[in-house]
Amino acid sequence: MPARRTVMFGQGGRGGHLTHAGGQRLSRIGGRCLLMLVVILLASGISPLSLAQANALKRPVRIGVLSESWGAPPASVGLRDGLEALGYREDQDYFLGVRFTQGNLAELPVAARELVQYGVDLIFVTGVNGAKAAQQATRNIPVVFTSVDDPVAFGLVASYARPGGNLTGVTEVSIQLGPKRLELFHEMIPGLKRVLFPYHTTVPSIVDTLRLYRQAAAHLGIEVVELALRSQTEAEASLTRNQDHKVQGILSPGTLSLNIPGFVLQATSERGIATMFAQPFYVERGGLASYGPDTYESGRMAARLVDKILKGTKPGDIPVEVNNDIVFAINLKVAKALGLTIPPIVLFQADRVFR
Repeated sequence: MPARRTVMFGQGGRGGHLTHAGGQRLSRIGGRCLLMLVVILLASGISPLSLAQANALKRPVRIGVLSESWGAPPASVGLRDGLEALGYREDQDYFLGVRFTQGNLAELPVAARELVQYGVDLIFVTGVNGAKAAQQATRNIPVVFTSVDDPVAFGLVASYARPGGNLTGVTEVSIQLGPKRLELFHEMIPGLKRVLFPYHTTVPSIVDTLRLYRQAAAHLGIEVVELALRSQTEAEASLTRNQDHKVQGILSPGTLSLNIPGFVLQATSERGIATMFAQPFYVERGGLASYGPDTYESGRMAARLVDKILKGTKPGDIPVEVNNDIVFAINLKVAKALGLTIPPIVLFQADRVFR
């Protein structure tokens, strides 16, 4: 089965499709739509947009979502909800289709070019890998990104205030939050001395991520066991087949590459090991805890940027926004299953508690 797939979605909640290593599909926004093979549903209809917009667009807007996820990511659900809050109606004002590559970074450039070939009016991407793929695929179609830590450093925009080119978006600070993430993990688990950090060697931000985790670990008196992974098969074998790394916890990377977060999630229940993620999405689905930006909120914020583009503003003239909504989430049901008692001072800091 090809790595690139398509999902169309309509009504739903804050989640999205995610298939983890065991093949189980977790969904809040669709039924069997994961198997659909058409990226954008073309349909006729009259858009209730303003007359000026309707004349400019000639048809309901086609938005292509590009992601390395296993389906519609939470940010794309936030985008849809944000557009709805601004008065746009799905299937009348716009069509939304998701092109995802199931953790395969090499497929992102191909998927981006396919979106261009399908004639989408705007590309919405999650993560720096998807953003760079879209940037390489087109210099004309507007691109709005989320889940990018430093778009200037990665060459996506010229500056936050004046992005230039055809890209703008919402940036997050997930990498810089790594030391705090490790600190909270340490506070949650008494006697935490060794933590496994699995990562894909080709992820652009991995050098900065490792540097910050090493510095924080030295300060906390923790050893971070770095596990460099090069394939999904290697990731599955290392994280889910009871390989003994002699650690008390696993730190999941922030990217979806190689489905590492999915395998870490699986290890929580199957191996009975504490896990810390960068997004609350995984905590709701069986991870122990997370600390990082709310990617759903990034999508809602991006809807305002999309609205400006649809009303005629060039992406390069729209300042990049920063998502400062940082969430610390804990799953108490998982903690109980692992035999952990979360200290009250830590529980008090949590923004979301799943029971």
